[in-house]
Amino acid sequence: MLNTTLCYVTRGNEVLMLHRVKKKNDLNHDKWIGIGGKFEGEETPDECLLREAKEETGLTLTRWRCRGVVTFLSDTYEGEFMYLFTADGFEGELADCPEGDLQWVSREFVSQLPTWEGDKIFLDLLWQDAPFFLLKLRYEGDRLVEAVLNGKRIR
Repeated sequence: MLNTTLCYVTRGNEVLMLHRVKKKNDLNHDKWIGIGGKFEGEETPDECLLREAKEETGLTLTRWRCRGVVTFLSDTYEGEFMYLFTADGFEGELADCPEGDLQWVSREFVSQLPTWEGDKIFLDLLWQDAPFFLLKLRYEGDRLVEAVLNGKRIR
């Protein structure tokens, strides 16, 4: 299982989204997601978060919070433990991202963008300021077939 981070950087009512269109053979191709990536070496979740944020956006995060852990299971892709963060403090100027196009989007509009089906579940939890959660998402291909939130099946 991979260990990864995903972060949604906010600025008022806007969230920084990454439209994944630049990387070849990208399982997230043409989807809109937050920023983040795979752990390197013996990184902790917050060390990975800060490195990935700098690499993908040019920003240095100054205030962030771990909101939950999402376990992705798939019959197509490697399993993943994803540490989910939000950040509302940062310094620096937005830079070009090698993996896609960065864009500030209103929170209300995010639900209209092409995302993974399970992302809508954890984004709703983030926007509701839900307490720390554990979420299991199981996919068959690109189709979400099971979602379990804090031990209770919700799908």
